[in-house]
Amino acid sequence: MRIEPPSLHQMLRELIAVPSVSSVVPAFDQGNEAVVHRLADWLEAAGFDVEVLPLPGFPGKANLVATLGRGSDGLVLAGHTDTVPYDLEGWRQDPFRLTEEGGRLYGLGTSDMKSFLALVIEAARALRAGDLKRPLTLLATADEESSMAGARTLQASGCVLGRYAVIGEPTGLRPVRLHKGILMEAIRLIGRSGHSSDPDLGNSALEGMHELIGEILHWRAELQSRHRHPALAVPVPTLNLGHIHGGDNANRICGRCELHIDLRPVPGVESDELRAALAERVGRVAQRRGLEWEVASLFPGVPAMETSADSPIVRFAEGLAGRPAEAVAFATEGPFLTEMGMETLIWGPGDIAQAHQPNEYLSLDRLAPTLEGLRAMIQRFCVDRD
Repeated sequence: MRIEPPSLHQMLRELIAVPSVSSVVPAFDQGNEAVVHRLADWLEAAGFDVEVLPLPGFPGKANLVATLGRGSDGLVLAGHTDTVPYDLEGWRQDPFRLTEEGGRLYGLGTSDMKSFLALVIEAARALRAGDLKRPLTLLATADEESSMAGARTLQASGCVLGRYAVIGEPTGLRPVRLHKGILMEAIRLIGRSGHSSDPDLGNSALEGMHELIGEILHWRAELQSRHRHPALAVPVPTLNLGHIHGGDNANRICGRCELHIDLRPVPGVESDELRAALAERVGRVAQRRGLEWEVASLFPGVPAMETSADSPIVRFAEGLAGRPAEAVAFATEGPFLTEMGMETLIWGPGDIAQAHQPNEYLSLDRLAPTLEGLRAMIQRFCVDRD
């Protein structure tokens, strides 16, 4: 006799109670294996074949792949197990204690996005492998909120998980089929310091950066004139000058200057091409001014994602929502799943306005329609024949 997973609310309580912060700041970073093993126990009880896949080079972190049925052309329901860090002083409740109040479930990860994983297990509770003509897979990843190492490792493994994927990021149950990418780059210019009384005693990296900023802003205008995607609220690539530091004293010629920029490409604009174009412009200015230079990525970046409006998973989700699929400004693991051969949709019960802030919550009235939508997707893509 098969043992059933706990109730939905018990699963939600346990997932929220287990800390799994990921951060690029080592002092905040934690593992996610406790969450993964909790999910693995429940999924095994529900009859899934479960694999826990440790991430090489990331101690205490793992992905989980759990499959019900056989084959490689089914439906993947995906979510990340990590959360962002939290500001305890901003919370009215314990962020690790699921609190129901005013028609809302409060807790770190309720909206973004541990709840989706519990809802998938609840939606699949009554299923048996023999019910399915195509497999159902639950994918739970590590480190989406920091390095996206979980999705990157999975993509690099070359495994085949399914034909369609739904990532339960917070969209308010509105279907999303595209989003911009993101790159963050550090630009370093190295000149020669010297006494400020005589410019010939040094070579100012700060003045070189001034010229380079003008070149970068001109490049931004070129990108925006060439690339436009009307589905996006901000339909052009953006480039933000986010941080600059150079020199150490007013009476010294600046020997080093560093600028950090944020690039958000629209679908169709490749990250590697942007990095090459940036390096070409930096090198040209540096050579003209006799400066050494370097461009380095602050993190590997996330490509833009676009799934065809004609994809069956997009059309089906549009039918559920009664509205056309949208675009969002935030990045997801979608591009990595797309590279693995899946037609990918972003659709989840949370709201992005609740993500990454104190008193994060999920509205109770989202639970029932999410379960209905998940069961309808499973029926369409795993049980029914095309």
